[in-house]
This record gives sequence, C-alpha cells and structure tokens, in this order.
Amino acid sequence: MITPGYPQGRALLIGVSEYQCISSLPDAILNDVKDVAATLSSPTYCGYAQENVVSLLNADATRNAVLEGLSDLAARAAEDDTVCVYFSGHGTVFAGLGGDDSALLTVDSDLSDVAGTAISSGDLATALGQIKAERVLVFIDSCHAGGTRIAKGLTYDQEHEFKSGYSETAFAKLAVGRGRALMASCRADEESGVIRGARNSVFTTVLLAGLRGAAEKGGSGVIKVFDLFEYVADEVPKSVADDQHPIFKADNLEKNFPVALSRGGRKSPSGDPAPSTASDADRWSELERCLVELYPAGPRDQELWTRASGDLSRIQLYGSGQATWHSALRTLKQGGGGRNISIDSLVAAAREDFPKHQQLTKF
Repeated sequence: MITPGYPQGRALLIGVSEYQCISSLPDAILNDVKDVAATLSSPTYCGYAQENVVSLLNADATRNAVLEGLSDLAARAAEDDTVCVYFSGHGTVFAGLGGDDSALLTVDSDLSDVAGTAISSGDLATALGQIKAERVLVFIDSCHAGGTRIAKGLTYDQEHEFKSGYSETAFAKLAVGRGRALMASCRADEESGVIRGARNSVFTTVLLAGLRGAAEKGGSGVIKVFDLFEYVADEVPKSVADDQHPIFKADNLEKNFPVALSRGGRKSPSGDPAPSTASDADRWSELERCLVELYPAGPRDQELWTRASGDLSRIQLYGSGQATWHSALRTLKQGGGGRNISIDSLVAAAREDFPKHQQLTKF
C-alpha cells in the first residue's frame, strides 16, 4: 500500500530568466521551476513534504543563496533520503585555472568575472559532495533556445565572448560519487528547446509528465531514476524532430532508486476517484489535458491512437503534441478518427499504460 507521502524526498529548485548583467530567457524557465515544485510537493503526484521543496527564482537565485541552499540540503538530508537539485537558466563554458570549465550562471553572475560570480562545476561538485544522502539526482536544463533563437554565445563586450551551455566533462564531474546521477536536457553541442508559446521547456514538459506517472513501470507506485530517464530520453527527441537528446551520467549508481511516489493524479479523501460533475465540454477539455500530460508527443506517442483502434491517417498530426491532441479529440468528438475508435477505447488503451491514474478512471 502506498504511504501517504514521501517524507524522505528533498529538493532545491533554481530558475533564472531575468539576469542582472546577462541576456534574459523565456518565462518558461520560471514556469519550469514552479511546475516541478508543485508536482514534487503534490500529495496526488510525488508526495514530497512542501517544506522539503525549496525554490529560488530570479532575484532570489544569487550565487550565495544557491550555495546556502545546497549547504542546507547537506545539513538536513539523511543517508536514506532522496535529494533532487534542479537548475534552469544560462550555463557557460569558460577558461578556468586547469583549462576549460563550466558554470551555472546565477542572477548576479557577471561575465567579466565568471569564476568569482557564477557556480563552477567544481563549486557545485563540492557542494553536492557534502550531501550525505545516497540518492542524489541533479537536473540541468541549460543552453535554451526557442522561437527567438537565443544566441549560443554570451558576450559582455566586443572582446570577450563565452560559449553558452555546459560541457559533458562538467556533467560527468557532477555525477561522481555513490548514488549520484545527473540528467541534462541536451548534449553539449545541442540547444535546450523552448517552443514559442509553450508553458514549459521541451525537456521539462516531458520530465513533468514522467514525474506525474508516465515514467512508472510495473505498478510499483514509485518513479525510479532509470525509468524516469528512459522515458525522458525517448520522448524529448519526438517533440523537436530529433534535434535534442537528454543525457544521463552516473559514476557509481548500482540501484534503480526511487525518485518520488507515483500517484498519477487527484484522489478524493476516501481514496476513490472523485465523481465528475463537469459539463460535457469540460470533460473533453479535462481529457485533453490528461492526455497531453501523459502523452506529450501527441496521439502517436506509445502508439496510443492505433492501439485504441484509431486510424492515424484520419487525424491531423503536425504541430506540437498539444495541438495534435486538440485536433484529434475534436475529430473524435465529431465521430471521426477511425471506424472503430471511441472515447472508451482511447481511455482503455491509456489505462493499460497508467492503470493507477485516477483522472483516467473518470472517463
């Protein structure tokens, strides 16, 4: 039986979109942190205690504040805790004392003094090394690009230009140690996408779906680290025409450890699915939101439409996953999408993948 919460889960989430001395990033970066925090601390999804989930956004995400937050994690986390550290913002490669190094840029970072104002991979590795927990997972969603095509270079004057992003050598450094793992949004030579108008970055859109139940395997009731990355690694490339590939680094990781509970959605106080009193239009909208969350790449994701006896040639399949779901469900509501598909067969196929998802039960 699933316990009421996951008290051993702890998280520090950092997001910077408005820098003091560096070019800004899309609002999706802040949404990423807010939505990951809400999902982790939700009793109907991941079950972390709210007081164990700390977010630092924009002005609060100074270099000192981030290092203090990591120090606080080290002081509070026990050996059997699960610790998640999430960063969304600019990263850069710069010339360090021992050659090229990488750094996460906090809100007060200055490109004229990266070593003194940013958090280098060495700084971060040292801080992570102080955490006693034997289950530590670091997420880095850095080097963003979207509809505005944010430049790969970061320049503070005509003579000094830095490569944005984070090197794979630095990624590997952060995963050193027993029970340590790192998940990054893209390879060092790629860009982490933000689709114009989307609430979240491509990587975090898929990560959220995984944490909300899509990455659970075997009805275990928990989201495990290898399963989460497998889901993210499979789904992200589908969202951006195979232009972005998340990476995973682990040095001494022997177990597929639990990251969070897998509740799959909202429950009533009794534990039974809450009865729906919504109008027909609201129910279709709720189903659309549910399917977008679980199958972010659209009706082709995990061959759901085909498994539900639908005909892919009968629906529109271009655009984002959300756009294709909106069009497909509108077609289904009008009696199209294939001779044998129905809302019942679609929900039944989805429940094969997510048998514990309480929202699906409503339909």
